Amino acid sequence: MTVDVIAQVSIDRAVNEVATYAGDPSNAPTWYRRIASADVQTPPPVRVGSKITFRARFMGRDLVYTYEITELTPGSSMTMQTAQGPFPMSTMYSWTADGERRTTMTLRNRGEPRGFSKLTAPLMSFAMKRAMTQDLRELKRLLERS
Repeated sequence: MTVDVIAQVSIDRAVNEVATYAGDPSNAPTWYRRIASADVQTPPPVRVGSKITFRARFMGRDLVYTYEITELTPGSSMTMQTAQGPFPMSTMYSWTADGERRTTMTLRNRGEPRGFSKLTAPLMSFAMKRAMTQDLRELKRLLERS
């Protein structure tokens, strides 16, 4: 069973500001509640081929996983992918301008659970949607207050 979860938020900031902040992996721990750290494993700047190791806690489990950026269109979209662990995942960000000072950010997580994770896929989808919505709300709060 494929897990495919999408969440969106409108942020009262210009698209380049939202994309620059959200697309910088070093900022992930500030707006992703469950990410404790994000360590870029490759030299800057972030580009296709860059690798980032995240340490997180999700559904009661400590997780360490490395994403590789597979697509990047600055100011528009970024896709990261991991093939390791029991749950290979693709995470996509997209940013769309809604006028000069408003941006819609879409966050999509898609993956194919393996092993035991296949059995928990429906629960995982629900938990991911909830977490993604909370994370995007936090991103909105952070960017709109500055």
